[in-house]
Amino acid sequence: MVIPVDLGSRSYSIVVEPGALAGVGARLRELRLGSRAVVVTDAGILKLHGAAVVAGLEAAGLSVTVLEVPEGEAAKTLVVAEHCWDRLLAAGADRTSTVLALGGGAVGDLAGFVAATYMRGANFVPLPTTVLGQVDSSIGGKTAIDHPKAKNLIGAFYQPRLVVVDPAVVLTLSERDFRSGLAEIVKHGMVLDAAYFDDVERSVSALAARDLPTLTRIIGGSCRLKAAVIQRDPEEKGECFALNYGHTIGHALEAATRFETWTHGEAVSLGMLAEARLAERLGVADATTTRRQERLLHALGLPIRGAAVDPDAVLAAITHDKKARDGRVPFVLAPAIGAFRVVYDVSPTDVRAALTSIAGDAR
Repeated sequence: MVIPVDLGSRSYSIVVEPGALAGVGARLRELRLGSRAVVVTDAGILKLHGAAVVAGLEAAGLSVTVLEVPEGEAAKTLVVAEHCWDRLLAAGADRTSTVLALGGGAVGDLAGFVAATYMRGANFVPLPTTVLGQVDSSIGGKTAIDHPKAKNLIGAFYQPRLVVVDPAVVLTLSERDFRSGLAEIVKHGMVLDAAYFDDVERSVSALAARDLPTLTRIIGGSCRLKAAVIQRDPEEKGECFALNYGHTIGHALEAATRFETWTHGEAVSLGMLAEARLAERLGVADATTTRRQERLLHALGLPIRGAAVDPDAVLAAITHDKKARDGRVPFVLAPAIGAFRVVYDVSPTDVRAALTSIAGDAR
């Protein structure tokens, strides 16, 4: 399937198709981009999928440079970004060249930031290889590197020229990484579409078994939901806040533990439940809504308890949230499945209570 993202002169398409990675070179030629391609990836992904991507690019007549970066959040630093700029310059890349991000969300964030800033903007094409990257971080043009005090603090909105999603590649993921990405799928259903949430609930067994037709349908559905939101709010000034459900507390949990305890999806799972209980405490939602998402997260193998961290450290991290407006941090809460509400001025006492609710033994 091809999902259009209508942003006027910045419009692009999301291709969701098993086997799509091998054809990325031909798709770039259709867009009439420059002749140089730089593939940003890490060692593990390069070994698994690099050959097919490079072969496809070269078959389309493109000059290819492979730029290897560290795995995970370790890639999202200014030092690594500077190394990438140096390599782009050495490769003769210019504004017509294309930076391709072959990997998960971290590689995509870094490569997008590098593309946005190199010569004030080179072409950018994500090739996400994780569920999280495919349904969330590769869509919408949010690029970033981390700051020691907060995740994704330094970055830019920079729309890609194309997003190529190959659901077949997630068959190679470890169980933990695969399940981690499912948290973003749950998030989309929770705040954007009750019918989609129902579909995910019905598809738990097939998802766990990594049935490819089911994965393609569910991943494609998530891409459609996010694309629709991005079209209406490309720079996160309103409706896009919905996409941060579970992330205000989730990002703070990551930062408070130096990004060493949970994967991003695991932290978002815990963040969603903490924010669901916060919604109950504030009278925004009832316990039925919380229990339903808790059951689904548990069925998908995601953590629903175990976040016994220093609440002061989490609260401190929340104050650096990049979504803050004039010093006020927004919390996205779900009053019902498929709906959201943005709440400001949540008291530290209420946040502490929400954190206490997810402490204890994992699951």
